Amino acid sequence: MEYITAAEAANKWGVTIRQVQRLLAANRIQGAEKFQRLWLIPFNTDKPDDLRREKKQPPRKSLSSDLAEIIEATTKPMPRDNPDAILDIVKKEQIRLIYKSELAYLRGDFEQTKQCFRKVEGDDASRLRASSAAIAAAISTGDYPFYLEIESYLKHIIQTTEHEDVKTFAELCLSNAYVSAIAPNMVPGWLKNRDFTHLHNRVKPDAVYKRAKYFQCVSRFETMLAVAETALTFCDSNLGISFHDSYFRVVCATACSALGRAGEAKQWLREALRVALPHGFVTPLAESLTTFGGLLEPLLEQEYPEYFDVITNQWNRTFINWLDFHNRFTKDNITLILSLRDYQMAKLVARRVPYKEIAAQFHISVGRLNNIMREIYSELFVSNRDELAKFIL
Repeated sequence: MEYITAAEAANKWGVTIRQVQRLLAANRIQGAEKFQRLWLIPFNTDKPDDLRREKKQPPRKSLSSDLAEIIEATTKPMPRDNPDAILDIVKKEQIRLIYKSELAYLRGDFEQTKQCFRKVEGDDASRLRASSAAIAAAISTGDYPFYLEIESYLKHIIQTTEHEDVKTFAELCLSNAYVSAIAPNMVPGWLKNRDFTHLHNRVKPDAVYKRAKYFQCVSRFETMLAVAETALTFCDSNLGISFHDSYFRVVCATACSALGRAGEAKQWLREALRVALPHGFVTPLAESLTTFGGLLEPLLEQEYPEYFDVITNQWNRTFINWLDFHNRFTKDNITLILSLRDYQMAKLVARRVPYKEIAAQFHISVGRLNNIMREIYSELFVSNRDELAKFIL
């Protein structure tokens, strides 16, 4: 094999001897050999790239930092007089899509919310951020396969991420389905106990809202009311309007209605109407229409008659879809929704085993079993053994 010296290589490659020496010292010239103090380089060796000229790639950002950025950018209050103006203020398309998704949801355009979620596919941070509204849209349209797609994605994130904040945020998004489908046993412990250690400050209002909904699921209405009222004290209306402004007032109205405090419930409803309806935000009211004990309809007729049919018609459509979603979700998650003991009892009841035999097997009274089964029927949204059998058997 024919060899050349470092000086000859420098001349051949059109570089300085010093550059060749640096490449030799870094062992970057293939086939080069050192004899005592002399380097010999194979004649046909091509000049390697100079490390100094290689383009340095910026350090890759983590999903945790990307998620924090997208949360920060998409949770700023919208202009109070014209929330849609936020779409002109923000420039980045992913951020616009998330605002657009939430505005569409508030106005009952659930298909657009789903479309926005599809458009952020490939961007994990944006997709995570858009998941909660997309789950709510899946429930409102009864699109269970779409929900399963989002659920699978979020569970994959939870299982594979090394970042606690990302995992916690994904669990928060899934909790939207759990509180909507009345599955309080599936709500993560950190949300029940208000351990928001790993949550970004900007999404804590969403966590507080879902915690209030959890207390609704377990019929702790005093606590539900206290949580929502406390959240409202931290909302500064001067900064603009946020996604949860009307929702917290609806939660307060729901709790007061359940507690038999109709006067307070009506006052909260008036506030919710004042915040939501000037912008066409009908969904927070339509979702909870039947929880107000008939208080909302007269208020709509008196103060916002143009929205009476809009809200009642949306409830009629979405309740059927919610019921279908609830039933399919319950069938898939029955052993998570019920405790092991309740599941075993329900299974025996569904098989028409006499209550006296079941009570004896579990060492409880028939009266106690009756109370347990009433709770189970309420959790599963069923009213008799035949309907129970559809879930259990």
